[in-house]
Amino acid sequence: MVYFKINGLGYNCGYNENKCPKDKQSCIECIKTRLKELGFEFDSTIEIYKVDSIEKQLKLERETIWRKFLDVLNIKHIIIMDKGSGLTLLNYAVSGVDIDADLLSGFIQANITFSESGEVSDQYIIPSLEFHFYEFQYKSFNILLKDGDYVRVCLILDHKASNKLKNHTFRFVEEFEQSFEDELVIFQDTGAIDFKNMINAIVESFNINLMFPMTLARSIPPYELEEVKRSVVQNAIYNLAKEMLAVKPFFFIYNMLKRLNKIVNIEDEVVIYEIHQLLERNVFTPTSIEAMADNIESGQAADQKKEIKTSSISSITMNNTDIETLKDQLETMDIYSAQRLIKEIMRKAKTAEKDSRFQVTLNEYNKALFIAKDFKLKEEINKISQKIFNLEHKSKYIELDFNIEKAENAEKYGDFINSINYYQKALEILDSFKVYNITDPRIKKFKKKILRLREEI
Repeated sequence: MVYFKINGLGYNCGYNENKCPKDKQSCIECIKTRLKELGFEFDSTIEIYKVDSIEKQLKLERETIWRKFLDVLNIKHIIIMDKGSGLTLLNYAVSGVDIDADLLSGFIQANITFSESGEVSDQYIIPSLEFHFYEFQYKSFNILLKDGDYVRVCLILDHKASNKLKNHTFRFVEEFEQSFEDELVIFQDTGAIDFKNMINAIVESFNINLMFPMTLARSIPPYELEEVKRSVVQNAIYNLAKEMLAVKPFFFIYNMLKRLNKIVNIEDEVVIYEIHQLLERNVFTPTSIEAMADNIESGQAADQKKEIKTSSISSITMNNTDIETLKDQLETMDIYSAQRLIKEIMRKAKTAEKDSRFQVTLNEYNKALFIAKDFKLKEEINKISQKIFNLEHKSKYIELDFNIEKAENAEKYGDFINSINYYQKALEILDSFKVYNITDPRIKKFKKKILRLREEI
């Protein structure tokens, strides 16, 4: 029997395609006629797709998730205003774009008033009679406006709203007013309102969490990890997420998409769909910007306490992580004290290097170099500069070996996307060595490997 998807709903028409008694009528028109007979009402925005294979169903699901992602990517702000007074109830910033909500509210109220009085031309404000929408320009943004009984919902967008976003906004207004009717009535009487739960309703309804910083779940069940490994794309996304989280405590889906595009040519719809699957299965966890900022701040405070506890009290440089502090100390120091301080810092650097703490070593060498330059100690400057050069070169070779090993292991186990990722990193390092080693045969070898692995994918 033929199966259809209608605005996300499934409908089995009850006939085999080759034995349909209405073969002279198109399937889409037939479905519309039968829906009307059942009492359904719909408009020109209805979407009906014939699903005649698993592949087509998967393609439709990917396109649905992709459109959802594009819609939320389009939203910059969501402002909810009191319909009667025009006062702003809630201004929710989806992106970092700065919007003066009160100024915009006044602009909107004035335009709506002029529009209803017929004193403004249609080029400035376009009402959609079907769902009572208003669409117009504000600065460089597009505005989508929907009136309810109590509120006026305003979406500030980069581009014009899609039909899906319009339909969703229509449903959101109805659901929002049903959920918060008591609070909205109280606001009209007293001017006071608690908008905490309202923010949650916006985030959930418009899928704003797709724009939130992402982290890996603290505890991922083993069966979920096995499921991830069975999918080439999901496994690559998971490993890239771990790599990005090693640098920052979070990542964004949009950055993940760009990162993966540099590695291999996979359709954006496929990548977003697989990321959405990981979100649905709680492998990835969205976290609000505010919560992420609190976590970073508390983590930094903990690190500072730990550093203070483990620092040597007798060390003259224990607080010299800041250049300005170092400058202040040098103002009261003579050349002999400076040379002693340089020797002390160099000793710490050598100890750190033995423990393979290259970043700590580099920081210490740079402090010593700063002091030597301040006192114009030519011999020390040359000596320290050479050590910094050697250390950076050594750490690059270690990083190169690490990336080659990861690339070869990923290739061995069929994880071609991550293999390409590590080969590309190895190539970047080898390219930086061209000044010293122009004919390194590995450059050509790794480029061939990347081409072959892309063909495999």
